[in-house]
Amino acid sequence: MGIEPYGIGGTEVRTDAFEAFADIPQNRVLLAEKLTYDPPVKPDIVEGLTSVEEVFEHYKPKVDMTFETEDGAMRRETLHFKSLSDFGTKGIIAQSEYLGDVNMQQMQYQKIIRQLKTNKLLKQALTNKDTKEHIIKALQSLIQELDSAR
Repeated sequence: MGIEPYGIGGTEVRTDAFEAFADIPQNRVLLAEKLTYDPPVKPDIVEGLTSVEEVFEHYKPKVDMTFETEDGAMRRETLHFKSLSDFGTKGIIAQSEYLGDVNMQQMQYQKIIRQLKTNKLLKQALTNKDTKEHIIKALQSLIQELDSAR
C-alpha cells in the first residue's frame, strides 16, 4: 500500500487531477504593480462585475509616470488602463507622447543602421582613409548646422 499524494483545494483532490494545469513557461515574467495610489479605508466589495472590461471601467486604474529625458529633464505623464492590451508595449507607447517620440526615434535609428549595413558605396568609401575623413567632416558640419537650427 503506497502513500497517495493529495493537492490542496476546497476539497481534497488527487494530484493526478492537477495535470490539467500547465506550468508557467520558464521564459515568462510576472510583474505586479499597484495601480492606485490611495488604498481604500475599508475593503470595497463590488458585486455584479462579470468581465475584465467591467472591472477596468469600475476601478479606472491609472499611474503617474516620470520619465527622464536624454537632456536630464523630467517629464510627467499619466497612463490610463482601460483593457489588458493597455499593459503591453504598444498600449503604453500609444498613450504616452514621450514614449511615442522615443519609439519613433528608435525606429529611425534602426532604419539608418539597416541602410549603413546594406549601402555598398558607403562601405567602399569608408575603407578609403581620405574619403572616410571627408565623410566624417561632412557629418560633423551637418550636426553643427542642425544644432544651430534648434
